[in-house]
Amino acid sequence: MRTLKRFSHLHKPLAIAAGMAVMQQAAAQGMLEEVIITAQKREQNLQDVPVAVTAFTGEQMSAMGVQQSYDIAAFSPGVHTSGNLAGQNTQFSIRGVTQNDFNDIIEAPNAVYLDEGYIAIAQAQTFALFDIDRVEILKGPQGTLFGRNATGGLVHYLSNRPDFDRTNGYVNLTTGQFDSEITARRHTLEAALSGPLSERLAGRVALRYSDQDPYLENTYPDSAFLPAPGPGAGADLGGEETIAGRLSLTFRPSDTLQIDLSVNHAETDVSTGPFQSKPTIGVVENGELINVIDMPADETRLSIEGDGDGGADIIDGDQLLPGGGIGLDQRPVPGGDFFGYVAPSGDDFSFSGDFAFDDQGFTESSGINVKVAWDLDNSMSFTSITDWKRYEKLLFIDVDAAPVNQTANFAGVDADSVTQELRLSGETTSSRWVAGFYYLYIDNTSDNGLKAPANSIAGGTTPLDIGVVAELETNSYSLFGQYEYDLTPTVSATAGLRLMQEEKDYDMASGIFPSFSNHTGNQGDFIPNAFGAGSPFFFQDSTSDTLWTGKLQLDWRPNDDLLLYAGVNRGVKAGSFNALVLGQYLGSGGDEALPYDEEVLTSYEGGFKATLGNGMTRLNGSVFYYDYSDYQAFLFVGVGGVVINADAENYGAELELITSPIDGLDLMFTTAWFDATVKDISLRNGSPLPPRDVKPTYAPELQATALARYAWSAFGGTMAIQGDVNYSDEFYYNLRNFDADKFDSYTLVNAQLSWESPLSAWTTTLAVRNLTDERAGVQGFNLATLCGCNEVAYRTPRFYSVGLRYDF
Repeated sequence: MRTLKRFSHLHKPLAIAAGMAVMQQAAAQGMLEEVIITAQKREQNLQDVPVAVTAFTGEQMSAMGVQQSYDIAAFSPGVHTSGNLAGQNTQFSIRGVTQNDFNDIIEAPNAVYLDEGYIAIAQAQTFALFDIDRVEILKGPQGTLFGRNATGGLVHYLSNRPDFDRTNGYVNLTTGQFDSEITARRHTLEAALSGPLSERLAGRVALRYSDQDPYLENTYPDSAFLPAPGPGAGADLGGEETIAGRLSLTFRPSDTLQIDLSVNHAETDVSTGPFQSKPTIGVVENGELINVIDMPADETRLSIEGDGDGGADIIDGDQLLPGGGIGLDQRPVPGGDFFGYVAPSGDDFSFSGDFAFDDQGFTESSGINVKVAWDLDNSMSFTSITDWKRYEKLLFIDVDAAPVNQTANFAGVDADSVTQELRLSGETTSSRWVAGFYYLYIDNTSDNGLKAPANSIAGGTTPLDIGVVAELETNSYSLFGQYEYDLTPTVSATAGLRLMQEEKDYDMASGIFPSFSNHTGNQGDFIPNAFGAGSPFFFQDSTSDTLWTGKLQLDWRPNDDLLLYAGVNRGVKAGSFNALVLGQYLGSGGDEALPYDEEVLTSYEGGFKATLGNGMTRLNGSVFYYDYSDYQAFLFVGVGGVVINADAENYGAELELITSPIDGLDLMFTTAWFDATVKDISLRNGSPLPPRDVKPTYAPELQATALARYAWSAFGGTMAIQGDVNYSDEFYYNLRNFDADKFDSYTLVNAQLSWESPLSAWTTTLAVRNLTDERAGVQGFNLATLCGCNEVAYRTPRFYSVGLRYDF
């Protein structure tokens, strides 16, 4: 077996630099400018691209309060977020296609790109945005042209490029305060400088620094059950500090050749993940957990079986720290968890937690991107994109988010990725085409596990890490092409195909380590046969698969202002392997639960794009039906999760309206609805009960956004007032769809007042985010059989801010 790679030493964190684009508005004219995007690997007007695309400029995202990569989901119909670690690891969910495995050995089903470079590690989808040109969000399978794991869709950020015409830049300072029980402020400084370095060379440098205080008040040691897990425990949570930078160079050795180089680095220090706890109770039938409900105020049973106590010692089959195994026969306090903790209402940003430390975790990302664009002649061009990225992280959460020294979870990764894309594109009077080769290499070492600190229920006087170390090496080779042909002056047909060869080598070891501190994970050597479990357990496997994606589509443009399209797409995401901690490994069937197959999505979609009112209004819509084979679903049971294959289906519709009806007034309305079902999901591996059809996680069936902005001349410049409302339907955070595993629907309201000096040299902004102080659920986990509780995380509370920007 190959030697498993180890973290030499995970240190400090960062946040990748990003990029974005589109929908530029001429406020003075009340008109929408032409929007140019590259969703089909060539520059096109947004309204000429027969794909469901949402796009925003960097200026628009700034005005909407977008700070992190995932914030854009609130303004994109059919796009939501999933993930884990209380929002510190957030990924995109598009049209119900989602994945929330907290082990970074996996890749997400919705791909994220930065300047055409694929972000291969799920954790790396979370990063700070700065100096962005635009973002393009493509819905539905994008396997032909983008390929990598884009079954649900993709999000593509594009950064600002160097300017050859003049030296320019900006400085932007924002400061504000959260409306929380403790004083919590956030300060952000962003700056960029760009200009020509010679006749043929231009450069751009951009920096961002942000410092956020904790907003989640910790009242520990209130209701403490056991001694604290170590010095510094009981800290307030939600704090972070980020520094990020990007250097870009553009070299034009000739009028037909351009070389772009971009180097970026980002680091972020964070506290323990800001989860809160709520008491829950399991409902049992013949020893099988069939539901979990919010804890009734007068309830003292460990779990409910008929009219009696179902115990909690064998439910879920995880065999790890069951309620009955700690000498309890009932809950000490009515309405509390197994240990008598009654959490404050979720309407308050306060809790009592022992495993809570300031600056405990970090993420760090680095990247180098080189793009060569060469016009071979007037009708054909060559493009090469070489991209290298490095990722490191180590993040922590308290499993019970309560004042009980029980267990914590840690998730670490040390990974490198390299991609190389070579493509030719061209056109004739009646056709457009693109063809190319794509190579991807990922070397990923993941450390994940449960930490049992000193004096804990699990570790006693000897602290332990119940950990899994996994190494996955991926080599993927692709040939792809897409051809578009004009059948008539108004009708065109498109065909695309991608062939992939996927090679994976996997090593995994699961067992128990000694624990050396509350800020490390899986250090040293395994403890042989700890607790008589026969651990550590080792697994090794290699796979080689040939996969393909395809596209067939017809487009009809009856006039210059209307585009109709309909087609079928086949998307695929390669199979892979689970990395399971000891209890989950034993409870899920051992080695048999580790591999899972590729997922295949056949998508049938039709849509329209209309430009109305002499260009003052855009109205775009689409309808779709998804037929999923072997959808890779994440099933969380007990204290761990496993990816399984299950068939699924989904159908829905989306609508976007953007209009400037009068001078100075811009309006936007978007909505998305879908009905998705994941079929034949068992309550757990080996459950004797029949499987059920369920809803996917982090997939609200209805979303809607409305935005209004009005600008007028005032005080020698331009004053603008803006407001937006974002609605999300309720959604489950556990695939078993238990009653307590659901976040309520929410409505988020933001407001902003700004003033721009003449020529836009100075801009001042007053803003309130989450104006109504809505408690909007972000992520959660069901732990009803471990602690008699669920852990839940919410979006940050109301935030007041003032901003000052200078452009030169």
